[in-house]
Amino acid sequence: MKKRHHLPKDEIAFRVIGYPLLILFAVICVLPFLLVIGSSFASEQEISRYGFTFFPREFSLESYKTIFSNAESIIRAYGVTIFITVVGTALSTFINMMTGYVLMRRDFRWRNKFSFYFFFTTLFSGGLMPWYMVCISLGLKDTIHALILPNLVSVWNIILVKGFMSGLPFEITESAKIDGAGDFQIFIKLIWPLSTPVIATIGLFTALNFWNSWYNTMLFINDSNLYSLQYLLYKLINDAQAMREIAAESGEVINTVPIESMKMALTVIVTGPILLLYPFVQKYFIKGLTVGAVKG
Repeated sequence: MKKRHHLPKDEIAFRVIGYPLLILFAVICVLPFLLVIGSSFASEQEISRYGFTFFPREFSLESYKTIFSNAESIIRAYGVTIFITVVGTALSTFINMMTGYVLMRRDFRWRNKFSFYFFFTTLFSGGLMPWYMVCISLGLKDTIHALILPNLVSVWNIILVKGFMSGLPFEITESAKIDGAGDFQIFIKLIWPLSTPVIATIGLFTALNFWNSWYNTMLFINDSNLYSLQYLLYKLINDAQAMREIAAESGEVINTVPIESMKMALTVIVTGPILLLYPFVQKYFIKGLTVGAVKG
């Protein structure tokens, strides 16, 4: 006779209440994006008449045709955005990790003063104009560096790294120094592998920040060959809106520019690559969260 394993009451209650709530929360998160996808395939007339919809009555690809009418610019902008995301994420993660490690070191006598210096910048800043003038004086105008260098350091990520590394045993560093290891060697071979969870966390947020970046392009870039994807699509929407306003002032009616459905299509184009990439990155992200969760 096989013994029946009875679940505890709290486990049963969690399954009865928790699972339906999780499913409901997941549906609430997915529905807006499904609305965006459905509306991107609706005609401009339908959106004007019935509003945004999950299931368009008049299926139309006009918004996508308008966006990809200049496919060369879109592909080039994709290349720029992918480049700054990959390079910027790698450099930013490495710099923030090293800074957080230095501020965590108990044997660094100035760590509290430097920590206050970094934290102070989150409360007060020099403003947009001094920041812009510094970037221009460094020769970043109309260069790919303008889309990467100004966003490399994140004080929030440094504080996050410092807090995580403070939980690592300091004896690891001391024993490695006794064995003759240098600071950089300790960081790369010991601290870095133990910090996989925080690397995955700040790496994901940094990648999203670089992928969605458009403000630096607007400030520093005049060369259309260096436009990021987000700024190029933002410019397409503004140009289409301006064309419609000019036509309205002159008494003409332009219905061939699907502005509202274009906004939905642009959202799909921008978020699509990230959604397709996430399932492949997810296992590494989850693995990074579990590694180091239990320390021996």
